[in-house]
Amino acid sequence: MSLGRSRKFQSDIDEENPYWLSFSDIMSGLLIIFVLASLVLVLELSQRKALVDEKILERTKAEKVRQEVLAEIKEELRRKGIMVEVSDNDTVLRIPDDQLAFESNEYRVPPQENYQVAVLEIGRVLYTAITKENRLDLFDTIFIEGHTDKRPSPRNLGNWGLSTFRAISVWNYWNENLGNELRLDQLKNHQGSPLFSVSGYGETRPVNEIQETEDDYRRNRRIDLRFTVIHPKLDDILSILD
Repeated sequence: MSLGRSRKFQSDIDEENPYWLSFSDIMSGLLIIFVLASLVLVLELSQRKALVDEKILERTKAEKVRQEVLAEIKEELRRKGIMVEVSDNDTVLRIPDDQLAFESNEYRVPPQENYQVAVLEIGRVLYTAITKENRLDLFDTIFIEGHTDKRPSPRNLGNWGLSTFRAISVWNYWNENLGNELRLDQLKNHQGSPLFSVSGYGETRPVNEIQETEDDYRRNRRIDLRFTVIHPKLDDILSILD
């Protein structure tokens, strides 16, 4: 076939197939599609990472605020002559027995004036610390935890019930004596649920394992305040990653 006839043949193909594309045009189009798809994927992954980072940052902020709150409460009470302890990696405010000492097998707040004054002051300082600067939005639950020594309680409720009643006793004492302007039972967490709860651990979490003297026993008959903060739910993280 001569060159002239070859060109005429190619021209005839082009005229008969107006949608014909060269192989290089097809590859160029596919490359553009691939690049655009890659950009969309990178953007989507970046957005998901940003959402996960936001959840982690929120948890980090909450933990920092919890640490600040416990340190603030401890220092304010120290100024008032009431010594409390911060334990369990800055998550628990412990009221030691020299500030609140329960008699063996008793759960009511003791009648001694110094104990009652200390309990009320702890409630006042606690309310002030957790209600400032939108801190409530970062807390999930504050548990009032009751504890006993290792000796079995002769009461029908046992050590589990005895420890729980100690927590309830402190909770009721606060709400009955702090006044309407400091009602802890009206505080809500970030989900609108009551912020405070009570729990009892019986003898299962002693501050000192060796319990031989009355001082050893008394140290374990105590109240702890455990502060839990908001945290990303696994379902939320999975929904972001899906």
